[in-house]
Parts: sequence; structure tokens; C-alpha cells
Amino acid sequence: MRTWRLPLFEEYKEGLKSDVADLNNVSSQRGAGAIVAGLFMRDFTAGIPWAHLDIAGTAFTERELPLGPKGGTGVGVRTVLAYLSALAGKR
Repeated sequence: MRTWRLPLFEEYKEGLKSDVADLNNVSSQRGAGAIVAGLFMRDFTAGIPWAHLDIAGTAFTERELPLGPKGGTGVGVRTVLAYLSALAGKR
């Protein structure tokens, strides 16, 4: 399982500013969507360790693929299971 820690560049948080809420859940800026989503989530975790699996572009497929049928892909499930298996092996 390969993962990497996504950098949370503070300047991208500017796009989450809102006139009517503490934070907007969609950035007004283009690009860095996964980073912006991570910055949004971080504000609600109160220092508890968390992970953001960015599945926006891969959660659904219009055609059958080698690893699954047309429709919902379940992307991220294998990653979570591999992580939990690794944790269980460390006990």
C-alpha cells in the first residue's frame, strides 16, 4: 500500500471563506481540490488524527473495468483494509 501525506498549504484556505458561514464547503478558487478538502476537514477534527481519501474522480465509472463492473467503484476500500490489516499486524 502506497500513500503520501498531502501538504495542507494554508493559502488555499482563502477559497473557503464565506459571508454566511464559518467555512464554505466548496472553494471559490480553481485547483488543489484535494488540499482544499483536507483543509476543510481539518477544521472539524479537533486535533484527532484523520485521513482524507480523495475519491471524487474515481468513485463512479460509466463502463465496466478490469477490477469491477460499471457503477460505484468502491475506490478506497482496499486502501482502508490494507491499512487496518497493517495496524492489526503491529499488535
